Amino acid sequence: MTESGFLNDRYQLLGVLGSGGMAVVYKVQDRMLERTVAIKVLREKYSNDPAFRERFRQEAKAAANLSHPNIVMVHDFGYDEKRLFIVMEYVPGENLKTLIEKKGIFDVEEAIRLAVQICAGVGYAHRAGLVHCDMKPHNVLVMPDQRLKVADFGIARALTSINPNEKSQIVWGSPQYFSPEQARGLAPSPASDVYGIGVMLYQMLTGRLPFRAENAVDLARLHRDQSPQPPITLNRRIPMVVNDILMKVLSKEPSARYRTADQLGRVLLSFSDEAMQKRMQTAKRPAAQAESSALPHPSPVPPVRSDHIQPVQTNGGNLDPEEDELYPVDWVNVFLGLLALVAVGGLIPFAIWVYFTLNGPG
Repeated sequence: MTESGFLNDRYQLLGVLGSGGMAVVYKVQDRMLERTVAIKVLREKYSNDPAFRERFRQEAKAAANLSHPNIVMVHDFGYDEKRLFIVMEYVPGENLKTLIEKKGIFDVEEAIRLAVQICAGVGYAHRAGLVHCDMKPHNVLVMPDQRLKVADFGIARALTSINPNEKSQIVWGSPQYFSPEQARGLAPSPASDVYGIGVMLYQMLTGRLPFRAENAVDLARLHRDQSPQPPITLNRRIPMVVNDILMKVLSKEPSARYRTADQLGRVLLSFSDEAMQKRMQTAKRPAAQAESSALPHPSPVPPVRSDHIQPVQTNGGNLDPEEDELYPVDWVNVFLGLLALVAVGGLIPFAIWVYFTLNGPG
């Protein structure tokens, strides 16, 4: 910035948003369009390198073509007072690094929700042929309403310009978050961004990085050669399925990971949807139990005494076998009935004998 606080006679300085080894970010007022924007001004040692300026111009131009709700929009870039600068959308809120320092460990749902948004923005860039190359919490801006935007595609490189066999003396990315292939000096790919997202998610869920060392060389070696400690051993609240997703994302070989941020985002979103359905089902059970307990219960039925049972006729006119025991047979009446039957039956032959006796044969 100039002493007057203006850049390119258009942007008025309002304050410093942050700074790093490569650039300083300012909050400024665009006097021409009358809006608040953010400007990243690269430090002079980078701005004076002609080769770097050309690379920066190409990459800033590519980033300016990205338009997505989860990506910080690039408005302009230029060169003034021997400084390269890039004009970006101003995003109120805090970066993810600050939130991690404040919260320590995130709830699983919140961490997944943020990671899904990161994947949405970076996945869009992957479809456009760009790799972020420097996925770290410093470049993730979280607004007060929990919407998220990925910033700093300034070092993004077009996939078409990358030779898969290319090796470079320049190690792209931050040592805590770069992928094993970046640690080897190989060109980054979309799977490299996936690895960086995985490191951030690991940090949100466990409160620590998967690898820690005192210098960048040792960090690079750990990323290349050592497997991370399973996150579930550091935080027992992490579901096993999320633990397995993270271990896959942090694989040493790019082909063993999800190949794009879109793929990772779909997996995380699927887990989030399943978790939501389980919560809804769990919430319904107590409600149903409470409703059941609120209903009036029928009065208990007293036991029926056998002497109160009434006979029930079946289609055949017989009583139920169990009820025969309740009504025993009166054998006296049966005997008298049979005796009467025999007596009546015996009178018939006696009457015939009397008739033939009186009238004679014929």
